[in-house]
Amino acid sequence: MGGIMMTTARTKAAAMLVTAALAGTAGTATAYTWDSVAIGGGGFVSAVIPAKSERGVVYARTDVGGAYRWDNSKARWVALLDWVNEDQVGLQGVDALAVDPKNAARVTMLAGTSYFNDGKTAILRSTDYGKTFTVTDVSAQFKTHGNGMGRQNGERLVHDPSSSNVMYVGTRYNGLFKSTDYGATWARMTALNVTTTPNGVGISFVVPDPRSVANGVAQRLLVGVSRFGSAGPNLYLSTNAGASFAAVASSPAGLMPQRAVYDGAGNYFITYGNGAGPSGNGASEPMDQGQIARYSIAAGTLSNVTPAGVNRAFSGISVAANNPSRLVASTINTYLQQGDAWGDRIFVSSDGGATWTDVIARGFARDANGVSWIAGQAIHWAGSIAFDPFDSSAVWVSSGNGIFKTANIDLATTTWKFDVKGLEETVPRNMVSLTGGPLLSVISDYDGFRHTDPSQYAPIHTPRIGTTTGLAVAAANDWGVVRVGGDDTPAMYYSWDRGASWIKTSVNGKNGQVALSANAGVLLHSPENLATTYRSTNMGGSWTAVSGLNGAGLRPVADPVNASKFYVYANGTIMVSTDGGMSFAARATLPANSTGLIRAVPGREGDIWVPLRANGLRRSTDSGATFATIGTVSDCRAIGFGKAAANASYPTIFIWGTVGGVRGLFRSTDTGASWTRINDDSHQFGGPGNGEFVLGDMNTFGVVYMSTVGRGIVIGKP
Repeated sequence: MGGIMMTTARTKAAAMLVTAALAGTAGTATAYTWDSVAIGGGGFVSAVIPAKSERGVVYARTDVGGAYRWDNSKARWVALLDWVNEDQVGLQGVDALAVDPKNAARVTMLAGTSYFNDGKTAILRSTDYGKTFTVTDVSAQFKTHGNGMGRQNGERLVHDPSSSNVMYVGTRYNGLFKSTDYGATWARMTALNVTTTPNGVGISFVVPDPRSVANGVAQRLLVGVSRFGSAGPNLYLSTNAGASFAAVASSPAGLMPQRAVYDGAGNYFITYGNGAGPSGNGASEPMDQGQIARYSIAAGTLSNVTPAGVNRAFSGISVAANNPSRLVASTINTYLQQGDAWGDRIFVSSDGGATWTDVIARGFARDANGVSWIAGQAIHWAGSIAFDPFDSSAVWVSSGNGIFKTANIDLATTTWKFDVKGLEETVPRNMVSLTGGPLLSVISDYDGFRHTDPSQYAPIHTPRIGTTTGLAVAAANDWGVVRVGGDDTPAMYYSWDRGASWIKTSVNGKNGQVALSANAGVLLHSPENLATTYRSTNMGGSWTAVSGLNGAGLRPVADPVNASKFYVYANGTIMVSTDGGMSFAARATLPANSTGLIRAVPGREGDIWVPLRANGLRRSTDSGATFATIGTVSDCRAIGFGKAAANASYPTIFIWGTVGGVRGLFRSTDTGASWTRINDDSHQFGGPGNGEFVLGDMNTFGVVYMSTVGRGIVIGKP
């Protein structure tokens, strides 16, 4: 697939509307604009990579949320991969990114995720700063895993410093490859006898030496391999443009190379850790020790230049563009005091690594930049760090929660600004829009938020529990709310003020889904990986097992009017309770192909809709006794409801699915009789990942929200 256009709401005032030409469909709707609900960062940024040829152009790649470009004029990040469709959702895992050293507009990525799309891997090539891409599927030659261990290593993908059309990519499983046509085609460099490694991470970086150019290409190539010395050499050098490689014998046998940089004065600097990172991976790769090494090309020797007294894993390394002796480096997976939090350390050297200054210990300040939830959070998993090529006082560092930048790393107290405006990399799990009230969200890792304005940063739910999966509101008494989560320490909280404050209660299992009866008198919880669903009549003060339900991963839904009714989709069977959730009985049989997320229509008893993927969309108006097929919808992955259109008596329906052979996000204002596509091919976001939801806003007609695999919560506005 080539020449795919990509735009974002940040670069285009209004999205092009593509309307499906369907028999009986409604007319053209107002064009939509697309953005993200403002949360601010929230996920692991694998690397931040400034362009060397143009001031203010910086790229960032993430493990599950795509890639971004810094818009210096607007001081915000621009998402580059919102065009990916469901068949390409794995491309949101970007495992390497290369910027042409001569042309900042030319950006190339290695993208793919092993558990999506059968591990489809592609080289994404742009010549216009990521506004459009050509996609080359390379799965037959090599595969990658942008969310795998070692994803912060790098860069695996690089341009030759002399001939930009020449590129190298070190793969996880298939060895080293070379391209001579800007990444359009690739050939294996068989002289390097490395295919994969015991940990499956393979080659961690390729660094050409710009001072070794002859015959149009760099002759000297340094290649890092993610393995211990007991499994084979982990550092190789070629002096003849890859015609042959020799192991660097003095590379530490008990450590794995993470990243490397050439200083412009005859030295490579390499960071090491005892694992692939970013975290420890069991006893075999604890990622708690490492070093910084300097390889002298002239002497052919590797020397240890680790900061004195520091025995930690290192990852990020950068050299100032105007001073080969000025270095900055970051630890990784280190948890030392960092202001009011615990995280990594950052070191600066002005003498080529002979001595270092710990700038975190010297004086640390955090600028939240309006993102209140980052208070008390650290720069951690600092996999990459980079000087601004045009200002050697300014430094970017990637983190497990976003990106930080300091304008002056040499100040006695260095202020690190949480610079994530526009970069939304959360994993949404659930969401509710309250009529006349706020928008409530829950997400992985960072709890969730109470949004009174989706365009502004919102307060995080407190007390905090981390990953939060379940969220429920009592439809007829929506001051009552419940949330549940906690991977390591299961926790449940309820609220009587629409999520403004929370009270802790008891819980029988971690994560899972919850449902609240219409009057908030009954609470159901289906914990993760448990076959039992539990019932409480005192907001979790005590629990009893529900009878009639037996299965993990269930998503109970309360009837919005009748407090005695609940619904569950269980592998093709519609289970209904009419006794307030004490027991369930089979009511109807549907195809066994659904996310399990039944949607009950606000304000209407017994009116439920079930998305059935390739089996379309079904509706019941008699509490699940019988179902009608919505004939124009051939595939439906998610459904949600929002405020009714003017003069309409039924809520607006939103679906992600296929109507008339067209795939996308659709809306109906006439109870599903007709549908209009409201997104376009530039705004697909990989479809509704993880939380598998689409949801209309109950206060503003036409506004829609959608979950993603890691790109945050999408918001579309007509």
